[in-house]
Amino acid sequence: MVTLGKRAILHVDMDAFYAAVEERENPALRGKPVVVGSEPKEGRGRGVVATANYAARRYGIGSAMPISEAWRRCPSAVYIRPRMRLYAEVSRGVRDIFERFTDLIEPISIDEAFLDVTASRRLYGDGPEIAKRIKSAIRSEERLTASIGCAASKFIAKIASDLDKPDGLVVVEEGREAEFLDPLPIGRLWGAGPKALERFRRLRCATIGDAASLERDVLVRTFGESMGDRFHRLSRGLDERPVVPDHVRKSLGKESTFGEDVADRKVVERTLLDLTEKVAASLRRKHMAGVTITLKLRWEGFETVTRRRTLKEPVNTTERIWPVARELLRAADRPRLKVRLVGVTLSGLDRVESGQSDLFREGSNVDGRVAEAVDTLAERFGSGTVTRAALLPDGEKDAPDDDPEPHESGGN
Repeated sequence: MVTLGKRAILHVDMDAFYAAVEERENPALRGKPVVVGSEPKEGRGRGVVATANYAARRYGIGSAMPISEAWRRCPSAVYIRPRMRLYAEVSRGVRDIFERFTDLIEPISIDEAFLDVTASRRLYGDGPEIAKRIKSAIRSEERLTASIGCAASKFIAKIASDLDKPDGLVVVEEGREAEFLDPLPIGRLWGAGPKALERFRRLRCATIGDAASLERDVLVRTFGESMGDRFHRLSRGLDERPVVPDHVRKSLGKESTFGEDVADRKVVERTLLDLTEKVAASLRRKHMAGVTITLKLRWEGFETVTRRRTLKEPVNTTERIWPVARELLRAADRPRLKVRLVGVTLSGLDRVESGQSDLFREGSNVDGRVAEAVDTLAERFGSGTVTRAALLPDGEKDAPDDDPEPHESGGN
């Protein structure tokens, strides 16, 4: 087992994300140079490249390059306008995978994030093992690849994730930061822009190790107190900054990918019920409730659809969520197709008052009081202490009828 010391930090960076999603949606693009950005007209255009796949990068095409320059370098590439709604949907799926391992997730952009998995090691193994599990889940469930850096700090993890792309995993053990950093070019030091690089050149610093060999006072005189101290610490691999999760959580969901595509709808419904119970319990632990229920289905051919319904008031119990999720499932079902993945998400979250309800108080919410009792038993004796004997019966009351229109994902 690799020892990472007190902290285990992952930096997960999706590989050529936009272009990879386009290749997934259209397999005919595989092997061709793909540039996501505006579409050039006869070599002209005022837009820039959002991302390029690795085939296009061999022509020197990269993010933020003028689209006209990309065209000059490779006019035969496939140029595609960005589909941000699709990318956001896929990003949410990747985020759902992260949330199976930790709640400490700090998104940097739509395609990269820091994860603090320190507290998850007892459940899922050490940092590298968790990284492998995340990579495997992204590959099998989203048919995409990610590169991950694993270290005891955000700075080291960030650099590590970029060193073995695509589909890489680079681990830096605590105590070996200097060995890792010293030979790297100075341009990899966070905050070292063009002006800073020119000053480092004057100091005869070509590598991070060169900067680490300088006294702090030299760096402070050159770059100022704040930036000089920062370069002094980072060049030595010193970075205690925490992973800062989203301040406002917008949704909470869980999904399950079957080992083999499933035709038996009873198996699908049982799995969806189990996911619903886990989501409901997680919402209650966080003292939250959601107003919109979203069902996610992925068929055997990898086509993905979502259906959602907005309720009249926030809910966080299985008894209120499950009838709607089941109804959405049955309405979206295509009986001739096998199911690859099913999931349920609650969004439009809001905080609810915590505290144990009186189980026998007249007029109180029976569902909520039973759920609280089950939560108490699970907390004391384990999550499997109380199990549901069968699927909830049909004909649950209070099934809402707001927002009945289906919402399809970009997988169609």
